[in-house]
Amino acid sequence: METLMKAKRLYSYEPDYAVPPGETLQEVMRSLDMTQKDLAARTELTVQSLIRIFKGEQPISYETANKLELVTNVPARFWNNLESNYREQLAKLAEREQLEKDLEWLKQIPVRELINRGEIEEQKEKVLQLREMLAFYGTSSVDAWHDIWDEPALAARRSQCFETRPGPASAWIRLGERAAQKVNGEPYNEIRFREALKDIRSLTRKSAKEFQPAMHKLCAEAGVALSLVPEMKKVPWNGATKWISPKKVMILLNLRGKGEDRFWFSFFHEAGHVLHDSKKDLLINDGSEDDPREKRANTFAGQFLIPHSANPSIRCARSAVELRAIAAELGVAPGIVAGRYQFLTKRWNYYKELIRPFNWAE
Repeated sequence: METLMKAKRLYSYEPDYAVPPGETLQEVMRSLDMTQKDLAARTELTVQSLIRIFKGEQPISYETANKLELVTNVPARFWNNLESNYREQLAKLAEREQLEKDLEWLKQIPVRELINRGEIEEQKEKVLQLREMLAFYGTSSVDAWHDIWDEPALAARRSQCFETRPGPASAWIRLGERAAQKVNGEPYNEIRFREALKDIRSLTRKSAKEFQPAMHKLCAEAGVALSLVPEMKKVPWNGATKWISPKKVMILLNLRGKGEDRFWFSFFHEAGHVLHDSKKDLLINDGSEDDPREKRANTFAGQFLIPHSANPSIRCARSAVELRAIAAELGVAPGIVAGRYQFLTKRWNYYKELIRPFNWAE
């Protein structure tokens, strides 16, 4: 028993080395006054095999562990556990060596911001912080991260921000993915989603406290995971769309601009991508219109919220009262109509009081 306890203490986990089970086997041999030749004969192993086991070059198989139990009276499970722990530690050491070569990658990732948001834990060692970041992204290595986030096939259209600041950009998208993965909903159904959009449009007149849970529920029931994630620094995007699986799509939004008109336009813009564009692409709304899909999504959002036929009346409105009346007739929030007025007339300071600001809850 004393030998077993000493062996267990010898093999306590240490991050910078690994102890071969063969060292413990040699200790047990000495306690039994057993030579290599004697052990080889009793276990029907060659002396050469034993030497390789002592050095950790040859694993202790289940069969060998059973033989050692009979010869040394040390349970087979003890030898199996030693071997398993040794191989696991070797893998960790190899991983650590590779991670130390990849520390430069951390500089492009917004580690501090993610720590402050409570998304990852702060680690004192850079290697452990790197490992924490890989777990955040759900990748096993930096190479795997590059395969996912640098691969041109990831999206037919790339935002310039993604090219110049891939760390913050990928972090925001990943935050959306993680939130979407927690959404329990039905498989995606286009007909149900189109119906949900009509109900969500009517919710625009409600307060955020009222519309947000209803909006999430309606989307989830149609197979759409709505992720509301505060914007990352240096990532000037309004939203993004990505299929998490063949049966679930993510719509990712922030409160950039903080006005309800922009928020709702961004949501219906992304809804347009869900309905009309490929499941293979990550589509990012950075406000540009250099892609036909972005133009189509803008047209869909604009028409769904306010039919183009209402534009002349909105453009000619002369008071907030008129805009409120138009909004009531259309069944949308006055702030959305005020935003359309500003867009049509380019009078960006007019009727700002009608546009409710949205802010993140503490």
